[in-house]
Amino acid sequence: MRENAAIAQKREVEALTISKSGNAAAACEITDPTARPFVASGGPAVVENQAFDGERALYGARRLRVENCRFDGPADGESALKEVSDVEVEDTFFNLRYPLWHASRVRLRRCRMTDLARAALWYCDHAVIEDCSLHGIKALRECRDVRLSGCNVRSAEFGWSVDQLEVADCSVEGEYPFMRAENLRFRDVSLKGKYSFQYIRNAEFDDCSFDTKDAFWHARNVTVRNSVVRGEYLGWYSDHLTFENCRIVGTQPLCYCTNLKLVDCEMIDCDLAFEKSDVEARILTPIDSVKNPYRGFIEAPSAEVVLDDPRAEGLCDLRVGAF
Repeated sequence: MRENAAIAQKREVEALTISKSGNAAAACEITDPTARPFVASGGPAVVENQAFDGERALYGARRLRVENCRFDGPADGESALKEVSDVEVEDTFFNLRYPLWHASRVRLRRCRMTDLARAALWYCDHAVIEDCSLHGIKALRECRDVRLSGCNVRSAEFGWSVDQLEVADCSVEGEYPFMRAENLRFRDVSLKGKYSFQYIRNAEFDDCSFDTKDAFWHARNVTVRNSVVRGEYLGWYSDHLTFENCRIVGTQPLCYCTNLKLVDCEMIDCDLAFEKSDVEARILTPIDSVKNPYRGFIEAPSAEVVLDDPRAEGLCDLRVGAF
């Protein structure tokens, strides 16, 4: 009796396995009990070693596992995994547009998305992306509760308007990354690209390296620790921006800020810093120059002080040579 039941279950799963040309909404559960946010129960339907190039190839699939597949081909179809849920994708190649829109509870492992996989993940929630290459423009946008680890990202306008984003051990390259994103947690991330983290809210960065320009403009409630930030015009118009044990490199940083704090930081090649800023800063290296800080205090071994605006005179305590 048990053997017959097992055979019947096996046939049922086989019937749910999607053929090369099929579209389906499979119904089995994700198996990995540790994979937040997936729920373990039963075994997933499996699609493996297949190629899809049609429009919406696996549209609306549920509780599905995709392994060693290719979304590529002459039909040039888009939206392959649109509106899927509880789906795992491993070792799969994406070369078509808009593969994952409105997806919920998805996990990608060791997948490659080329520059033709444009706008790959939009309007998704509860996504885990591990050891993947994301090389299409605008690869992540308006998603919620996303974790990236071990990924290589080469994507302009990446991560716009994302809420609850964790990024660890990743490299990111592209202009305008993470515009208007909120509730961010980054660790061991290297980034190269201009206009990064503008208008972000509620973010923490640890052990990161950023080569950028105009970063953190209009940012609010952001803390950066043990990191290197290279690039001119850092952090203008920010509110509650804090740097702890960081190295800051570049001209005219941190102007027109409110509630700005720097704790035991180094400033290299930083001239005309802190203009019209409300700042509390303890700097361990000489500052090239400080211009018209608005209020607060600045401690540094040395700095040229430029006070040519009467509204700035005497409002900031400049402790140059204090240590």
